[in-house]
Amino acid sequence: MSIWFRQFNVDEIRALEHDTMGEHIGIEVTAIGTDYLEARMPVDRRTVQPDRILHGGASVTLAESLGSIGASMCVDRAKFLVVGQEINANHLRPARSGFVHGHARPIHIGRRSQVWSIEIKDDAGKLVCVSRITLAVIERPAS
Repeated sequence: MSIWFRQFNVDEIRALEHDTMGEHIGIEVTAIGTDYLEARMPVDRRTVQPDRILHGGASVTLAESLGSIGASMCVDRAKFLVVGQEINANHLRPARSGFVHGHARPIHIGRRSQVWSIEIKDDAGKLVCVSRITLAVIERPAS
């Protein structure tokens, strides 16, 4: 059984991410499962630190993007939005080229908060970073 408020497809999510930080650094949603979301991000001039390895902040951006997108897919977007409250990340090994691939799954989906776990791996499938994000579900302000 799907956790999503409604069925989404990858193209819809990519359209939502237009003109965002994620698009600027090359994050692309690649898969939507019944209870997970996946995306990839290039390891290139936009995402590396001076020593030419993946910047930890880029990993956190991928993790927060996946957690936020996933959390927003679990609520009625006409009534609610989700905002990050806390994120942590453990950087386990460097990535030097290619892509990193994030896989996000919820730990908790509540009425007012959600917690998501994100694993980021390199092209060889080796774990680069593990992250957890807590998000608040808030009523969308009247326009």
